[in-house]
Amino acid sequence: MRNISLHVNVLLNQANSLIPAASAVMTNNEGKILLQRRSDNTLWALPGGTMETGESIREIIVREVKEETGLSVVIENLVGIYSNPKHVIAFSDGEVRQEFSICFACKIVGGELCVSEESSEVAFFTPEEIERLPMHESVRLRIRHYLEQSKWPFVA
Repeated sequence: MRNISLHVNVLLNQANSLIPAASAVMTNNEGKILLQRRSDNTLWALPGGTMETGESIREIIVREVKEETGLSVVIENLVGIYSNPKHVIAFSDGEVRQEFSICFACKIVGGELCVSEESSEVAFFTPEEIERLPMHESVRLRIRHYLEQSKWPFVA
């Protein structure tokens, strides 16, 4: 696994790749949101990842959530599409990726909660608890949009 550094970058020409990604917001019966502590940067995040060749956006979510949390999910609705060209993710191998991520609200339908090589912790949190967690602002934005329960998905 390569190391990453999350940051907002105002220099648009520094991104050298754009890869479709997806993330999932899901809750338990108490309404707490599932987060994972990433093992590469120790920040809390929503489960998710990048698209592989031959894969649909639905398949990304199902695969990534299962790999990172042990849970099986189905997509319920779209939270938003996030494509801020000023938000980039810098990897230790020189890749600087522009954000392009689609966030879905999902329902847990099975599985056993567990960590993976990509996550050191996986747990459910209340919105108030989430406010105090170390997390990238782009993840907070997705959670905020989910909690707003807007009739229309966020698009930017």
